[in-house]
Amino acid sequence: MKKLLALIAVLMLSSCFNAERKCQDYRTGTYEFETYLNGELVTSRFVRNDSIEIEEFQGDIDTSSVRWINDCEYILKNLYPDGMAEEKPIHIKILTTSQNGYTFEYGQVGDPRKARGEVRKVSSVN
Repeated sequence: MKKLLALIAVLMLSSCFNAERKCQDYRTGTYEFETYLNGELVTSRFVRNDSIEIEEFQGDIDTSSVRWINDCEYILKNLYPDGMAEEKPIHIKILTTSQNGYTFEYGQVGDPRKARGEVRKVSSVN
């Protein structure tokens, strides 16, 4: 009986576990994001301060405004879009943080489809 009660207590405590989210640590800095594009691993690098994000990807540079909704969610809007697809803002939600980066979910605003990714922090912005 005691073993059963101990097991129930452990299960209850583990179900209350919340992933660590220290999102404030990731408002500014230099980051890298790796993804597969046409079967090839490619890297995007971006620098973000509190209101602007500048991304370099395959020789192209994009600048986006950053509007924080809360500590862990923000909206990216491309300031110089090259077409209709780039005009739509992207909603980003930081799901978990670690010492080296964070896991996030993203998708176009208003679109229920979401994708996930991981970002690695390269350096802090001073």
